[in-house]
Parts: sequence; C-alpha cells; structure tokens
Amino acid sequence: MQSAPARDLAVALERLTSLLRHLAPSGLSLTAVGTLATLERSGPTRLTRLATVEGVTQPAMTQLVTRLEKTGLVRRESDPEDGRAVLVAITDDGSAWLAHRRTLRAELLGELLADLSPADQQALADARPAFEALTRLVVPSLEGPSSTRPSQALPSQALPSHERRKRS
Repeated sequence: MQSAPARDLAVALERLTSLLRHLAPSGLSLTAVGTLATLERSGPTRLTRLATVEGVTQPAMTQLVTRLEKTGLVRRESDPEDGRAVLVAITDDGSAWLAHRRTLRAELLGELLADLSPADQQALADARPAFEALTRLVVPSLEGPSSTRPSQALPSQALPSHERRKRS
C-alpha cells in the first residue's frame, strides 16, 4: 500500500525529471550521461560493473561505451590487476563535457528557482540531503556487490510486468 505523500512525491519527481531532461538537452541518453557521471565519480571501471550500476545489460553497455569512445568521451584501458580485463575511463573531454552540461543546467535551473518564493527556494535547499539519502538507498555504489541491480532495491509491484515475471 502506498501513502498519499509517497504518491504525490513520485508525481512531483516525475515532473521534475521531465523538466531536467528538457533543460539543456545534451544529445546523449540519460544512461550515457549517467555512465559518464559514474566514471567521473568512481574512476576507471569494468564494463560489467558499469552495466550493473546503470541497470542495463552488458551488451547494451558495450554498445554505449563504443559510441562514447567514438566521440572521445571515454577510453578503454587495461586493468592493472588483470591484464585480460578492460576498464572504461572518462577522458578529459568527457569530464569537460559533463562540467559544461552541469553549468548550463544549473544556470537554467537557477533562472527557474529565482521565480520561486524565498520559502520555496529554502524548502528545496533543505530537501537536498534527503534526496541524496534516498538516492543512496536505491542506486548501488561501485563498491557494493556486483550482483546488485537498482531494480532489486524496489518492491516488485513497482516494476513493469515483464520485470516482475523475471524476479519471481
């Protein structure tokens, strides 16, 4: 059973996500942007681990990394601990691209926030730590078990029916 506050927050977050998606469109998918951000935060990472963290299949991540590599945003390098394995790393161009995207989005979001009342601005600022804590509950870290997928942290009834069948 879901509570009204949880339902209302879910709707508000969906709207906010849609807004953020439209602020400064990047030409890259959300998974591509998320992958770049993960690599920036965590450093060179095995492709299988990236797929797990981003909640996609290994073949999908392989295709994504190939596209990002062709654009110069990531590179593949040998794993110093296992010469047979390959790590994916963000390039300087990839980090610069992320920084530019964040700056542009922050400027656009800042313009929108300026139209809010001071009380609403403060409420959003006060909510940031709670949003970060919520994110940590669902999104697996690179240090966590490699078998964890984001969908495993969610109740099965929250998943699309084809995902529910896979989990039962």
